[in-house]
Amino acid sequence: MEDEMPKKNDRGGGRLCCICNQRRPALKRPKTLDQICRECFFAVFEEEIHRVIVDNQLFKPGERIAIGASGGKDSTVLAYVLSELNRRHNYGLDLFLLSVDEGITGYRDDSLETVKRNEIQYGLPLKVVSYKDLYGWTMDEIVKIIGLKNNCTFCGVFRRQALDRGAALLKVDKLATGHNADDIAETVLLNILRGDIARLSRCTSITTGEDGPIPRCKPFKYTYEKEIVMYAYFKKLDYFSTECIYSPNAYRGFAREFIKDLERIRPRAILDIIKSGENFRISTSTKMPEQGTCERCGYISSQKWCKACVLLEGLNRGLPKLGIGRSRGLGNDDKKHNDQSNGTKTIQSKQCGALDF
Repeated sequence: MEDEMPKKNDRGGGRLCCICNQRRPALKRPKTLDQICRECFFAVFEEEIHRVIVDNQLFKPGERIAIGASGGKDSTVLAYVLSELNRRHNYGLDLFLLSVDEGITGYRDDSLETVKRNEIQYGLPLKVVSYKDLYGWTMDEIVKIIGLKNNCTFCGVFRRQALDRGAALLKVDKLATGHNADDIAETVLLNILRGDIARLSRCTSITTGEDGPIPRCKPFKYTYEKEIVMYAYFKKLDYFSTECIYSPNAYRGFAREFIKDLERIRPRAILDIIKSGENFRISTSTKMPEQGTCERCGYISSQKWCKACVLLEGLNRGLPKLGIGRSRGLGNDDKKHNDQSNGTKTIQSKQCGALDF
């Protein structure tokens, strides 16, 4: 009986991987708390992602898939793993890297250098689209005007649309993003706190935008952030680890800290929150926004003008707070001012609808 009970101070001497029972454990899996060796960790990590892809039919043979690549750990691991699984299991996919240059000096310019190295390392073609080219503004320029309080609103709206526009340029069938289980649990929590029923009903979907121009999928939906970090570390992958210099006070950060606290107490909390989000049922009496297209740029929108066009209008008119908060499109006074402004369009930079959707 004494032989079966490890000593309290035993740091792994004599223990074996709980999967292969051959090698010493190199880590304790955050998701299951199993002590496993490095080789078995690689195998189960990749196999779980493969099962998610197959069970949810994320891809079809012959499809062109863009991987949203920021140079960070999530997108770097996603690019590496999808490349490996595509070869190993003959998915038959044409993979591409797609990056967005927001124009953040000292952050995005450095991370894009990492993506360019990944392009060579993984043999995947890279396409970079920039806020400056698409919208006529960089985030550095926007922050100078609005400060650090609402800058994430601009960046989030512009980034989402920029990815779709880049994907359209690549003529891909789907866009794969590196959103992991932690990200999705945070989003469920944020949508509850905001009372955002529309987003709450779809934020746990592994594939979204199927009724839009280009569907998005999340192969890492059930993959813990800590395990992605461990995988990148043990595989010695080349990734950029600095956080965005403009997001220290982002609202999401508070939800992230709460999720981390829950995970420390109960590791399964992350998956449980996702499961709860999947099981939410929206009342049939709840009026959901109807999806249409933006009158200005043609992008998907539930209002006459999409959020990006509203934000751009504010920036170019010197009213950067015009689209902040819960304002929906432009008010009548704003539209009247726009129509009477010398009979010309007030947006002098490129409209966000430069591409046909």
